[in-house]
Amino acid sequence: MTDIVVGGFAADRFAPVREAFTANLESGADLGASFAATIDGEMVVDLWGGWADEARARPWERDTLVNVYSTTKTMTALTALLLADRGELDFDAPVARYWPEFAQAGKSGVKVSHLMSHSAGLSGWKEPLRQEDLYDWDKATSLLAAQAPYWQPGTAPGYHALTQGYLVGEVVRRITGRTLGTVFREEIAQPLGADFHIGLPASEDHRVADLIPPPPGGAIGDGEQSELSANMSNNPGIDVLATRTRAWRAAEIPAAGGHGNARSIAQVHVLLANGGVAQGKRILSEAGCRKALEVQIEGHDLILGVPARFGMGFGLPGAHLPLPNANSIYWGGYGGSLVIIDMDARTTFGYAMNLMQPTTQGDTRALGLAMGMWRGLAG
Repeated sequence: MTDIVVGGFAADRFAPVREAFTANLESGADLGASFAATIDGEMVVDLWGGWADEARARPWERDTLVNVYSTTKTMTALTALLLADRGELDFDAPVARYWPEFAQAGKSGVKVSHLMSHSAGLSGWKEPLRQEDLYDWDKATSLLAAQAPYWQPGTAPGYHALTQGYLVGEVVRRITGRTLGTVFREEIAQPLGADFHIGLPASEDHRVADLIPPPPGGAIGDGEQSELSANMSNNPGIDVLATRTRAWRAAEIPAAGGHGNARSIAQVHVLLANGGVAQGKRILSEAGCRKALEVQIEGHDLILGVPARFGMGFGLPGAHLPLPNANSIYWGGYGGSLVIIDMDARTTFGYAMNLMQPTTQGDTRALGLAMGMWRGLAG
């Protein structure tokens, strides 16, 4: 077997993080991966290595991209936070103020904050959907506008795995006249030079690593599920191999279809870690950033089946993921990707990989690297 090559760098005090990253690749816990971290906006760790495909024919390069599934949600949330900071979006307003058709089926009182915090009761579609329907924005959003909630909005969290992106994205589109992927690209990614895409151009296909599905029994939808969870995971079913198609990559799926790497994930979220400033540019206010920390809902998640605490678009530290600092926010993607933003330490951690771990087992790859970062920060 060809020796594992790890590219990039880690500042001296984070040498154990590089060692742990390399160990993940050498042990087979990772096939190909990237990990990056910033402090005060400066990149202090930027690592990549392994393979971009199962055949080990393509090395994971500095600019390799990968579909990060729900880590995309943090980019969607940041886009909404930006509009709110500019006064264009009021999280406390009813969704129907911006999207009148949404008031159907008793949803006139559903707030934008409910969409942001997975508490709108729209965790899945009631009408049967096919995979290709996810590429039809008008169909996906109009069906959600027409249906009644599964539970009383605002009373409980219930993870909106795919629907959240369409819901928040349509509000953004109604306000700006642009798709969420376009607003994110023009207002956030391009100004920061961040290589993250919600809607990937065909010109970048050659850089995309192949996601490797989790083993049988470890995928979303495997095992016993509640009726609500089954609806989320099976309508339509989540087909990992669809991420290798041009249709998936081109579509704007703002809850699950983003493509990036650890560097771009960490770069984008410097905005939140540094009070709205990145690359010398002020894009949000400090208050606008800290809006993400405000608890919107907490309790037993009706879909995930675990305790959950949601702020404005991000997970908050709690039983599901205890973090050293209270003023931290995070979220991760199906299979293992993760972002953590620690506002106290003014740091961001990003992790992206292509070997998906089972949802039924504890995946410690990313969190182990993050804990190594915190130990380095503590000196």
